[in-house]
Amino acid sequence: MAGSICAAQAAAFRRELRTADRVWTLIGDGQYIAPHKPDGTRAMPFWSRESRAQKVASRVPAYHGLDVHPIPLTYWFGDFVPWLGAEGILLGINWSGERAVGYDVTASTMAAWFPPDVATTPPGPSGSPATQAVVRSAEVR
Repeated sequence: MAGSICAAQAAAFRRELRTADRVWTLIGDGQYIAPHKPDGTRAMPFWSRESRAQKVASRVPAYHGLDVHPIPLTYWFGDFVPWLGAEGILLGINWSGERAVGYDVTASTMAAWFPPDVATTPPGPSGSPATQAVVRSAEVR
């Protein structure tokens, strides 16, 4: 059952991002989060709608107190996705439920999901959020 929910959330992410102008993530104390997974890898969560991110932030105890933060797609595709790929951090897709579970994909998989005109937007200005991001670990998943 969980696999089908994750698949549905991933499909919604792909569908909704085609008409969106931003993605949503969580920030605490001015830092993006990228929890460690049981296998030692890390994933930074992103949601295709603000309401999805707010729901997880309010339901997952480890995320209480974190702020829902928008990232314009131009920065996300131009800076965040390549930066996360270079750092070996996966992208969490529309995590949901009381344990914030969902698919985690590589930066190259994320870029392949979208047409080149969407996935190859120019990078943000020098010093944009991703290039200055301090990613912290949160033991959630």
